[in-house]
Amino acid sequence: MLGGVLLPCSVAPLTGFFRDGCCNTGPQDHGLHVVCAEVTAAFLAFSQAAGNDLSTPRPEYGFAGLQPGDRWCLCAARWEEARRAGAAPPVLLEATHEAALRVTTRAHLEAHAIDLD
Repeated sequence: MLGGVLLPCSVAPLTGFFRDGCCNTGPQDHGLHVVCAEVTAAFLAFSQAAGNDLSTPRPEYGFAGLQPGDRWCLCAARWEEARRAGAAPPVLLEATHEAALRVTTRAHLEAHAIDLD
């Protein structure tokens, strides 16, 4: 999103549409999983209430479930929906794909930015 090389979001848990640790996207990624976020309890509750339970392990899909503090490539539309509801998790801009700007603004993402450290 910042115009440089897209940095990894997380390898533990392994995230990304392509499960490569980065918030890369492509034509097959209809959900646009491009916002690298550090999930919070408020966001996880919001997402579950919206029909996407990210906390419950799903071993059949190799998914251990997310805990607050985990980093995950979120669907840009879900992040924007959470922002409007006051539940948006912090964003790691260096690991967020510029395609997020199709759904939200740079100002909104920057307002929720945290350092990659």
